[in-house]
Parts: sequence; C-alpha cells; structure tokens
Amino acid sequence: MRKVLSISLPSEILEDIKKKSKKRNFDSVSSYVKYLFSLDNDLISEDELLKTIKSSREEYKKGESISANSLSELL
Repeated sequence: MRKVLSISLPSEILEDIKKKSKKRNFDSVSSYVKYLFSLDNDLISEDELLKTIKSSREEYKKGESISANSLSELL
C-alpha cells in the first residue's frame, strides 16, 4: 500500500529536483526520490568509516597490508 508524503521546499529546490529527475530519465519525482533514498541506504555511517580506518591503520602497522600498483592487482 502506498502512502503520500508532503514536504515543503523552496521553489528553486523543487525546480532543481524536477529538472534532475527528468534529466536522469526518471518517470516521476517520486521515482527519483525513491532512488536517492536507496542510495542513502547504501552509505556507511561516519562511525563505521572511522572504525574501518582505525582497523586499516592497525593492519598496516602490523604489516598485514597488501601492496599493489592498481586495483586490478587486488582482484
């Protein structure tokens, strides 16, 4: 079941959203907003990023890192 969400935006932002959704070939502004929301779900939090950095530094200090000239060497 679908629900409606109403939000207030300045007219410039609304026009920008409409232009971007059309430019990116979305059927509607709603489709574009759903897409943006799904991207947001894939983002990691600042805490997660800091934990990963700390862990990576520890691995580097212990000599557990891998040296590579390109990403393809890691795959």
